[in-house]
Amino acid sequence: MFKTRTLATAAIREGRVLIGGVLIKASREVKPVEQVSVRRNGITREWKVIDLPRSRVGAALVDNYIEEITCQEELNKMEVMRIERKEAPKMKGRPTKRNRRDWNKWMR
Repeated sequence: MFKTRTLATAAIREGRVLIGGVLIKASREVKPVEQVSVRRNGITREWKVIDLPRSRVGAALVDNYIEEITCQEELNKMEVMRIERKEAPKMKGRPTKRNRRDWNKWMR
């Protein structure tokens, strides 16, 4: 039997989502003025819920209902990770001897 989950449900079950500093269940509804924290890739991002839309809205409109309150230190870590990924050597398929040498130089 296959269990299908959304990404949000999976993150909640793994304990990476907190509301008000408390672990939650996937069935928990978010209320206005609550603080939501999500830990992903070693970075904790936080948002304050301003209001809830009456119906589903597109991704571009979500910013009207939340305010990001992530501390600057976490945002700096996220930027460093983005730059490191951009500078990492690119490989397609199985690495060649040259690819491995380049990778080892980059990892030092």
